[in-house]
Amino acid sequence: MRHPALFTFWLCSFAIGAACAGPDKQDSESRLVRSLQAINESRLDIALNEVDSLLVANPNFKLAQLVKGDLLMARAGPIDSFGSAPNAPRETIDGLRDEARVRLQRVLSQGDDKLTPRFLWQLDAQQRYALVVDTSRSTLFVYENANGKARYVTDFYVTIGKLGTEKVAEGDQRTPIGVYFVKAELPKSQLADLYGVGAYPLSYPNEWDRKNQRTGSGIWLHGTPSNTYSRPPRASNGCVVLANDDLKKLAPYLQAGITPIIIANRIDWGSEEDTVERADLMQAIEQWRADWSSLDTGAYLGHYARNFSNGDMNFAAWARQKQLVNSAKSWIKVNLENVSVFAYPEQPGMVVVNFEQDYNSSNLSNRMKKRQYWIKLDNRWKIIYEGAA
Repeated sequence: MRHPALFTFWLCSFAIGAACAGPDKQDSESRLVRSLQAINESRLDIALNEVDSLLVANPNFKLAQLVKGDLLMARAGPIDSFGSAPNAPRETIDGLRDEARVRLQRVLSQGDDKLTPRFLWQLDAQQRYALVVDTSRSTLFVYENANGKARYVTDFYVTIGKLGTEKVAEGDQRTPIGVYFVKAELPKSQLADLYGVGAYPLSYPNEWDRKNQRTGSGIWLHGTPSNTYSRPPRASNGCVVLANDDLKKLAPYLQAGITPIIIANRIDWGSEEDTVERADLMQAIEQWRADWSSLDTGAYLGHYARNFSNGDMNFAAWARQKQLVNSAKSWIKVNLENVSVFAYPEQPGMVVVNFEQDYNSSNLSNRMKKRQYWIKLDNRWKIIYEGAA
């Protein structure tokens, strides 16, 4: 009996045997991959047993249903393509084919979890975890805070926007690229069935999005409808979507208002160059603090880019205000705590810095959470945005 042609598409590109030999986990993805391995080895009965056990645990796993259907049809004779059921919707089959390809790629790329994404330069003490989404691999990675440095914990398959990434406008069905934060937790009781067991709104549009006139809202992490185990890699209206079981597993890692989620076209891994750049940046931040505290307004303003804005004021207006405010003070003390730093995806030489600012002066004292965007201009770090976090 010829093994089904439905997997020829992947077997030409991936060493599936090597890919599947490793994981012994009993999760849904591992069971699916073991089934594909058995098909590759023409052990169709074993493949069918794996799929059956997968469907017992997750009866709404459409990709597994399709694989089982093809395996049953293969018993009657050769089949010519993935999803050979008569009158099967082409768009649905294409989506499931993409899902199978991505899940195989995820297994093949195992080993990258020992590396650190270059986006996570520094976590603050409150940020117990950070999330990084590699949209090219349909994967959400979870990292824990190990004394300010990121250490891999786990990862999940995710779905992104129907038209990919680089969101610019309301309704464009794209997922934004950038540095965001989990804003809140919405329980299932407050949601339509489309969002599954829960949802976590993200802080899109952020300050950089607004500066670039990007519109839209309602970008969430959320689950799947009750009749759906998972969705194809590109199937949402822009949200990042996980299987309900995976969203439940992810929930303990999420802190509303604290957990960063960095969404990138692809993950770049940290390098020695990043270590040097981070040291230069931290020195620039300290010098900015020291110049402000010294009441040297000229030196302080020298840390700001000429195209700086805070949403209300451009650089000229900002400079006038700071000169006026500082002229009325006899002393200033500024301290920074809980500093976090994230390199911005698709924006070389730009980082997002968050900290708690403790400000005291001769006529005013306050404490606030602040966010700055620093950018490398002519080999010097400059502030391009500053405001409350």
